[in-house]
Amino acid sequence: MKLREIARLSAASQMLNDRLADFEPTGFTIDSRAVKPGELFVALPGERVDGHTFVQQVFEKGACAAMVVHHRLPFATELGEFADRLLFVENTACAMQQLASRVLAKWHRPVIGVTGSAGKTTIKDLTAHVMSAAGSVLKSLGNLNTSYGLPLTVARMITAGAKPADFDFAVLEMGMSSFGEIARLTDIAPPTVGIVGNVGVAHIEFFGSQERIARAKSEMVEGIKPGGTAVLNADDPRVMAMQQLRQDVAVVRFGIDAPADVTASEIVSADDLTATRFVLNTPDGQAEVALPLIGRHNVLNALAAAAAAHSFGLSASQIAEQLSTAKPSNMRGELIRFSNGVTVIDDSYNSNPKALLEAVRAMTEAKGFRRRIVVAGEMLELGEQGAELHRQCGSEIAAMNVDRLIGVRGLAKELVAAAKGIATFYESPEEAADTVIAEAHPGDLVLVKGSRGVRTEKVIERLRAEFGSATTN
Repeated sequence: MKLREIARLSAASQMLNDRLADFEPTGFTIDSRAVKPGELFVALPGERVDGHTFVQQVFEKGACAAMVVHHRLPFATELGEFADRLLFVENTACAMQQLASRVLAKWHRPVIGVTGSAGKTTIKDLTAHVMSAAGSVLKSLGNLNTSYGLPLTVARMITAGAKPADFDFAVLEMGMSSFGEIARLTDIAPPTVGIVGNVGVAHIEFFGSQERIARAKSEMVEGIKPGGTAVLNADDPRVMAMQQLRQDVAVVRFGIDAPADVTASEIVSADDLTATRFVLNTPDGQAEVALPLIGRHNVLNALAAAAAAHSFGLSASQIAEQLSTAKPSNMRGELIRFSNGVTVIDDSYNSNPKALLEAVRAMTEAKGFRRRIVVAGEMLELGEQGAELHRQCGSEIAAMNVDRLIGVRGLAKELVAAAKGIATFYESPEEAADTVIAEAHPGDLVLVKGSRGVRTEKVIERLRAEFGSATTN
């Protein structure tokens, strides 16, 4: 899409030279450090840093234009040769949202929205992979699930030569840390199908209780288009209560333990962690799945994707075939086998109590390993309940078949205290990595799990540097 059309859809007044007005950006970016030639830079005023400060720099790096708020920018004449590359709006975040909304409204093809306290990125990636059997899929990259992340995803439909008509489905992750966030996202991209994976304690610092988190997550169901479908986790009572919110949408339930429309039976984990096998049961039939992800929690994530695909008419065999060729999302259960015989589960992207315990349980079910070592970073945004939730996790981990627990930073000290004899606390991931390097031996299985702010991925980086070549499943 040309810049002049982008300006129109985002309600921007423009200072673009004629040649530039007919230029199609190679992409959108909000990160001045990562801008690439030909991209449109959107200057967001952040809490600490205002993107308008870097407009001159992004032009010098090759940005084709910048979307800005005039009063936050020095007078355009001060930009010299770059003064004719500006799109002026009243609010850059709102302008991006309006642009995305208008693009999707004109596209009018199915949107699948995904939310949940844990596993939503995996559900999103599995759903996109399964739906690719039915057509071309646009999906959120990484965890671009915010009021600016979602518009950045939609922008991929109109840049670098892409057109909305190139895509048959959009699978969009929708996150939240306050009431109204999911509602805003469903206003921008109204789902034909809305998936609610679970209600946990992630972000409980901002809500105070799981009931309030459930209320915020229910905005997904409230935002589904009339006549659409809510895909709900039958194993989570708080999620199932959401089926009462709408009488004008269908409901497809997925689960392992509770009665549901889409279920899994005969669940068996491969001894070498290469797959979790199960029988997929849908109203249209059964099929065997060899899911290349670890653990029962990922079976539940796969069922969410299967339920969404079923609502679009995919058969059990089509769904099973797609699930069997899926791959773990980046830093979310990736299996790394080092040449020295140490195996690592890289689940370092994020953490919360439920996700941590599910990951530990999955590793303890694996057979053929000499010892099991857990590196657990502090779990953030748990508010007043944080210390107690860490202690509860520490006690439960100590009761599992784990040989060593290494806690990293802050409240992980409570995790270590509750686990007693098997645990050690370190204030930094670098210190934790040193201990793993010193103690891990051939035949050991190491799980690395932690919240983003703790940077437990540094443990993985150190292990890669120390242990040398590796294969990743």
